[in-house]
Amino acid sequence: MGGAGPGWAFAGLWVTLALAWSAAAALAAEEPAEPCGADGWAQDAVPPGAAFVAAASYRGPGNNDTRSNKALPILLWWSGSLFPHFPGDTERIDCPRGSCLVTRSRRVARHRRTKALIFYGTDFRAYEAPLPRLPHQTWALFHEESPMNNYVLSHSPGIRLFNYTATFRRESDYPLTLQWLPGTAYLRAPAVPLAEKDAWRRKGYGPVLYMQSHCDVPSDRDRYVRELMKYIQVDSYGKCLHNRELPSERLRDTSTATTEDSEFMTFIARYKFHLALENAICDDYMTEKLWRPMHLGAVPVYRGSPAVRDWMPNNLSVILIDDFDSPQELAKYLDFLDKNGEEYLKYLEYKNAGGIKNQFLLESLEKREWGVNDMSLPNYLNGFECFICDKENTRVKEEQEHKKSHGKIPAPRPHIAQFKHMGCPMPTPGFGSVEDLSGGDSWKEMWLQDYWQSLDQGEALTAMIHRNESHQGRFWDYMHEIFLKRTRQH
Repeated sequence: MGGAGPGWAFAGLWVTLALAWSAAAALAAEEPAEPCGADGWAQDAVPPGAAFVAAASYRGPGNNDTRSNKALPILLWWSGSLFPHFPGDTERIDCPRGSCLVTRSRRVARHRRTKALIFYGTDFRAYEAPLPRLPHQTWALFHEESPMNNYVLSHSPGIRLFNYTATFRRESDYPLTLQWLPGTAYLRAPAVPLAEKDAWRRKGYGPVLYMQSHCDVPSDRDRYVRELMKYIQVDSYGKCLHNRELPSERLRDTSTATTEDSEFMTFIARYKFHLALENAICDDYMTEKLWRPMHLGAVPVYRGSPAVRDWMPNNLSVILIDDFDSPQELAKYLDFLDKNGEEYLKYLEYKNAGGIKNQFLLESLEKREWGVNDMSLPNYLNGFECFICDKENTRVKEEQEHKKSHGKIPAPRPHIAQFKHMGCPMPTPGFGSVEDLSGGDSWKEMWLQDYWQSLDQGEALTAMIHRNESHQGRFWDYMHEIFLKRTRQH
C-alpha cells in the first residue's frame, strides 16, 4: 500500500514551545510501583535510571487527548543521532489524532508501551538490528538520503522489514520527494542575463560547469564526464576530474561550496550549463544538484531519477543525458545551444510569469505537509513522527476494540512496506557496459559487490526474524548459509 501520506491537514503543525516538562518526573509521579517482568523492567514504567533530561516540550497543534504520559504510546528513535531536533532525551508530542512520548533512550526498547522503533536509513545495519523483533512493535524507516548510503533498503527483503516509510520515493508512506525544493519562488529566481554569460565565455570559461568532490560513486558519473570532456570544454572545479581553480581561497573552502553562499552562487550562475549527476540512480531521487542550477538559471544537464520529467516545471527545462546516444552527441547539442541564444533561452522560460505549467509539481508542493527553510511549517522529521504517532494510536484503538469484541471485530492487519518504497536498481557504469570494464576496476569491485551483498544481508535478517532469533552474533552464520546456498545453485 503506497500512499501519498495521511489525509489530515498538517499545515498548522509547526512545533511550538510550550510548558516545561520533565518526562521522567511526570512518569515517576503518575506511575504506580509495579513488579518487574521477565525482562527486568516494570511492565508499565520507564526503566529506572533512564537518562531523561528536563526540557521544554515541543507540541503540535493540540488535540483532545487527555491521557497522562504514563498511558501514551512510546516511539523510540533507534538512530539517536536524529533525535536532538528536540532539546531533551524524551518529549511528549501532540499530534492531530493523539499524543505520544518520543525518546531516544534504548532502555525502553522492550517496554510494552513502546509501539514503534524509528530507524534512520543511513545508520541502519542489518547486523545490528534489535532482536528478537517484538510482535507488538512496528518498525518505521526515515531515509531521505542517497540509496548508495544503504543498498539493503533497495531490495525487497530489506525494505519489507519495515512497516512505514519516509523516503524520496513518491510511493512511500510519507514521501520526501521534494525535500530540496523550497517552492516555486525558488525556481522563478531571475537568471544571469545571456549577454553576461556570453561575456563569461569570451573570457575563456567553458559552457559547462562540473563541480564534484565526491568521486567513485555508484552512478559512476566521473566516467561519463571524462568522456564528455573529449568533445566540449567542461570546467571542473572539484576534486573529481579537477582541471580549473576557483578564483579565490574563500570559494575553494568546502563549507562555502556546500551552502548557497552569495559569492559562490554568483560565480557558478554565469555558466550556461551545469552537469547535474546524482551520486546514485533511483526514481524520484533528486537533490540540490538539480534544483540549484534551476534556481540560478543555468540549464541542468542531468542524470539521476529516470522519472525526473514528472517533476519539471515545464517540458523544456532540463537536458537529460540519457536522451543522447553518446557523450559526443550530447556535446554537439550543448555546442548548438551555446551558439544559438534564442534556442538556449527556451530552457529558461519556466522563470517567466505563468511559466511553471506542470500541475503535478504545483499540486505536490501545495499538498506537502512540511516546509523547506520555512519556519511557518513543520520540518519533515517532526511530520514523520506525528505520522507514526497517529498510526500507532489508531492501531492501539483497533487492538482494544478487537479484544473487547472477543474476536468479532478483526484485529488490525499489519502494514508492510513495498519494494517501490525504495526499489533502486543495480548500479551500472556511467559510460559503456560492465563487460567493457577490466577485472580490477575499482567501481565494479566496490559498488556491484555492495549491491548484491546488501541483498544477502536483507535475506539474512529476515530469516533471523522469522526464526525468532535473539542473538545478533548469529547474523554472519546466516550470511554464510545464504552464500553456500547460492554457490550450490550456480
